[in-house]
Amino acid sequence: MSLQVPPFDRVRLLVVGDILLDRYCQGGATRISPEAPVPVVRVDSVTDRPGGAGNVAMNLAALGAGVRLAGGTGDDAGADNLQAMLEAAGVDCRFQRRAGSATITKLRVIARQQQLLRLDFEESAPLAAAPAWDAASLLSDCDALVLSDYAKGALADPAALLAGARERGLPVLVDPGGADFMRWRGATLLTPNRAEFEACVGHCADDAQLVGRGRRLLDELSLQALLVTRGEQGMTLLRAGQEEATHFPARAREVFDVTGAGDTVIAVIAAALAAGAGLDDAVALANTAAGLVVGRLGAAAVSAPELARALGDEPPPGRGVLALEPLRAALQACRRRGEKVVFTNGCFDLLHAGHVACLEQARACGDRLVVAVNSDASVRRLKGEGRPVNPLQRRMAVLAGLQAVDWVVSFDADTPEALLRELRPDVLAKGGDYRDLDAVVGRDIVESYGGRVLLTGQVENLSSSAMLRDIREPSKH
Repeated sequence: MSLQVPPFDRVRLLVVGDILLDRYCQGGATRISPEAPVPVVRVDSVTDRPGGAGNVAMNLAALGAGVRLAGGTGDDAGADNLQAMLEAAGVDCRFQRRAGSATITKLRVIARQQQLLRLDFEESAPLAAAPAWDAASLLSDCDALVLSDYAKGALADPAALLAGARERGLPVLVDPGGADFMRWRGATLLTPNRAEFEACVGHCADDAQLVGRGRRLLDELSLQALLVTRGEQGMTLLRAGQEEATHFPARAREVFDVTGAGDTVIAVIAAALAAGAGLDDAVALANTAAGLVVGRLGAAAVSAPELARALGDEPPPGRGVLALEPLRAALQACRRRGEKVVFTNGCFDLLHAGHVACLEQARACGDRLVVAVNSDASVRRLKGEGRPVNPLQRRMAVLAGLQAVDWVVSFDADTPEALLRELRPDVLAKGGDYRDLDAVVGRDIVESYGGRVLLTGQVENLSSSAMLRDIREPSKH
């Protein structure tokens, strides 16, 4: 029987743990500093995302589950920012703010899709005393408990939470931090990565030793199950009372960034168990979800429809205008079929024969063509007042009707660089007045992961600006 996505929207989970702020500074690195042999990164964008237990909560919210999040933060703008992002995703936040402290922040500097540096901003010592969690209040109307420990102090004493969950018969899933696993005695499932597992039990020379030591840990901690995540080697599941281990091979087709993959794993397993799935199926679902998120930059989340498409290998949606999330899922389906994706972008205010010719040439470079269209505000910034003549929805509708175009998506920035990082097309095609590859915005992004940049031809004496002049001042032409 094939895997099915459980009804995630019918369950509610409590996540407790260390809440971090993940900050990404992205830009280009084209020269070496004269002060030291290090690259100089010209920062183009700064993005904040919830990290730690906050990322677990975001993953659950993306699946459609109800989420309550409790954790320790500083009492600062970072905590305000985190709460705003989480509440916007539908998460019920129960922060314990530490007066006079700053929220732990992990800053990553990224250039050409490569992480160059990570800076951790945190106090030298964790919390002086673990928070006193009100288990009864937090666990009310919840179907499962997730403990996300990043060894920052929020879960130094989880006894009350564990006891409260046991009293209610709720599954308890723990992503442990540090080598002290005894705190988690009596939990349903532990999900350490291999490094965390070996920090507790010692180095494992082979699978047999890993399984043997894992079984001893199961007994010592009275666990129902232990899941060791092993990167490119997949996952190994051990269950109390079962001799055989279950090995799940890695599902990733391309590993781009492993940040937050463990958060996705425990979130999917917890939501699936709460929704009634068996443990083997829950781990298989999590394995599939992890294979999706490691192909993206930074901590990421997988939606339930996206997971369903990955499981069923459904064909991409029909041609037309798509929002970013379904477009991303459509492109993943294309890649599973070995199809080559071509991307082009522009304002397309007054569509003319030159546009059509360039789009047809772009489509001929691959199997699917995505056309990204500047929003009205973006066109106005680029072209000046009075533009666009045609509003965004009309421009997109006309493009979607062309035989060469598969999907149309809009963007509000002045350049498509953020979209290119998100969609990672195989080919970036540009036409019109482009004569030099060096002038193509986003070339460095596409070439950084092995994509190609191509220039299509140009139909002479055709441009939207010239057409507008002819319309507005016909007597002069």
